[in-house]
Amino acid sequence: MAGKDDILTRSAIDDALAELPDWRYRLGGLATVYKCPTSAAALELIAAVGRIAEQQNHHPDLDWRYNRVFIRYTSHDAGSAVTQRDIRAATSAGEAAAEAGAAAEPGLYRTVEVGIDTPDPDGISEVWRVALGYRKDRFGNLEDPYGRGPRVWFQTTETPNPHRIHLDVHRSQAESGPVMEKTAATGALMDRDHAPQRVVVTDSQGNRLCLCTEAGDTQVYPRHANS
Repeated sequence: MAGKDDILTRSAIDDALAELPDWRYRLGGLATVYKCPTSAAALELIAAVGRIAEQQNHHPDLDWRYNRVFIRYTSHDAGSAVTQRDIRAATSAGEAAAEAGAAAEPGLYRTVEVGIDTPDPDGISEVWRVALGYRKDRFGNLEDPYGRGPRVWFQTTETPNPHRIHLDVHRSQAESGPVMEKTAATGALMDRDHAPQRVVVTDSQGNRLCLCTEAGDTQVYPRHANS
C-alpha cells in the first residue's frame, strides 16, 4: 500500500516518463491510449493488463473502445497521485502493448473537469456531491468513485463570472497545439495570459472553457484564479 511519503515529485515523474514515451502525466496519474490491430487484439491487451494488475496488486482505470484501449494509472491509496507503483505498472503495460503490436496514441486521452465559480464552496458542494453520487477527494474536489464522470471543483471567488460553470479540458502539452489552433480558428476569444498551463476560451455568447495542460502541475492540483 502506498502512502503520502511515496508520492513522486513532478521532476521524478518527468524523469521516468523520459523512458516511457507512450505515457503522459495527467492530474495525478499516468495515461495513454493504445490502438491495436483489431478489436480482438485489444481484448487480448486488456487481458494482459489485467494479469499485470493482479501480479502487481495495482489496478488501472481502463476503457475499451473497439480497437483502442484507454489506460490510466494512479495510486488511490496515496490520495490519487503518482507513485513508483504507477511507473512500474505503466512500464509493464507498455511492454504488453508492444507484444500485442499496439501503437501508442496518448494524444487521444483527454480529461474533462467541471469548474464552478462560488464565494462559498462549502455552501453548495454537498448538493452536487449527493446529486452526482460522488465523493470528496483530498483537495475538496468531487470525484466519481468509479472514475466515469468528470471531476467537479469549486473556484473560490468573491466575484463569480456571470457564467459560473465552465469546463476544463485537459490534454498533454505535447499534443495540445493543433487543438489550440483549431479552437482559435472558430473565432473564439483566446486568453493566453497563463499559457501553456491553460488558455481560457470564450465563445460568442460568453460561455467559457479552459484548454489545460500538465504544465505547472505539481501533483497538488494548483487551481487558477477567477478567469
